[in-house]
Amino acid sequence: MTSARTVLVTGGAGGIGRAIATAFSALGDDVVIADLAGVEEAAADLGVRGVTLDITDEPSITAALAEVGEVDVLVNNAGILTVHGALLELPAADLLKILQVNVHGTFLITQHVARRMVARGQGGAIVNLSSIGGRQPTPGMGGYESSKAAVDALTRWAAIELAPHGIRVNAVAPGPVLTPMLALGLPEGSPAREAWVSRIPLRQLAPVDQVAAAAVFLASASATHITGISLPVDGGQLLV
Repeated sequence: MTSARTVLVTGGAGGIGRAIATAFSALGDDVVIADLAGVEEAAADLGVRGVTLDITDEPSITAALAEVGEVDVLVNNAGILTVHGALLELPAADLLKILQVNVHGTFLITQHVARRMVARGQGGAIVNLSSIGGRQPTPGMGGYESSKAAVDALTRWAAIELAPHGIRVNAVAPGPVLTPMLALGLPEGSPAREAWVSRIPLRQLAPVDQVAAAAVFLASASATHITGISLPVDGGQLLV
């Protein structure tokens, strides 16, 4: 019987991260959710471990990883989606904030965990949360989408350099995901929601459990010959 893996899910207190933590926990893995807030309550609800972590702060990363212990699977879900603006209007400081969290933060936690995986010598898996927006532009969302294009590049960079150590690095790239927050902002039947759905050949927003399933697959033994990809979970949106 395979022993339980330790799976660290950043941004795991809510939304996609919470669904991913739930999916890994259902497999019997030792799941640790990391977030800036709401960690204790979410961890208790899910029956997993929790740790406070700021992925943009190296001392915070070091302290959190000392508490977590060895990590077999890292899921880089933490990021910000709420800062938007057109090219001619987005404040430069807002773009820097997006890049600091989504790109620099993902780089930092990946670097720290990968160093520990390499030193341990038993391989591992890293799954980043990207977005099809890194390949398909939406007006007003270019700052976020640029950060996710960088996450795709970081995924390939890490994959090629960590492959000799038996560490696989992939990404899941959803389209719009039906999280509770999105459902609140885009209620069913609203023109805004219909505008998004109309872009998707399968005519539905991505169920959150489908995104979680993709992350679980990429970290699994069924994907041992897969590294460096960004897997769309988008209902065919990239086709149009």
